[in-house]
Amino acid sequence: MPELPEVETIARQLAKGDEQTPSIIGQIIVSSSVFWAKTIAEPDISSFQSAVKNQTVLNVSRRGKFLIMELDHAFLLIHLRMSGDLIMRYAETTLPLNVPLVAHDHVYFHFANHWHLAFNDTRKFGRVWLTPDLNQVLGKLGPEPFDPKLTGTAFAHKLSKYKRQLKPLLLDQHFIAGLGNIYTDEALFVAGLHPKRLSNSLSFDDANRLLRAIRKVLRLGIEHNGASIDWAYKGGGFQNYFQVYQQTGNPCPHCGKPIQRTVIGQRGTHFCERCQI
Repeated sequence: MPELPEVETIARQLAKGDEQTPSIIGQIIVSSSVFWAKTIAEPDISSFQSAVKNQTVLNVSRRGKFLIMELDHAFLLIHLRMSGDLIMRYAETTLPLNVPLVAHDHVYFHFANHWHLAFNDTRKFGRVWLTPDLNQVLGKLGPEPFDPKLTGTAFAHKLSKYKRQLKPLLLDQHFIAGLGNIYTDEALFVAGLHPKRLSNSLSFDDANRLLRAIRKVLRLGIEHNGASIDWAYKGGGFQNYFQVYQQTGNPCPHCGKPIQRTVIGQRGTHFCERCQI
């Protein structure tokens, strides 16, 4: 958390802006402030602040769970991890700040228009990279769920190459990029597949049904601006449409049997033992 739909929502909001905050497209980063050194993964802080200064934001996009800001001469990559968020704040100064404007703001990108993009992260797991080459950070990610090259046949072939339980395999960002706990549980329920089912046991029809389910729940998540289930990400509404995630003990929407919770690969997992086989 945040997962693909939440990061996609943030990317679109930053690119488009709204009535309260401007778009960051075309904005010039005049300086930056770093309050938690470990947030900057690479390069070192001094090089980071020097290199990002006076660069213009040309585009905002997403790859997996990474937010990508294309600058004049580099790419700014941000991974929100467990509790990160990106928030536009206004202040009269465009100069580096000595103290954060809000608790848990760890990095600011100060724009010439007096707006500041804040990386807020309560648990401090999130990271920021500045790199001239996206592949240095993103090169090992698996395909995007919506990639047209990821056909049913290609997905079935990928699944057949592994003898792994479906839940941890779908969470593996090297296998497919962007899925986390929420959307994996929801997709497996929609597909009618048990989270402990071995990937190489799926038929061609099973694999196609799973791919369609993944895309369906991700589209729904994006449509509702992601899910807001804790302090980390606000403004989404997909939590109101959960069928199994965090629904332990509630009746299955298909058969009425109570939703079960177990731990698979150290991750809490929600499913219907009757509908998912």
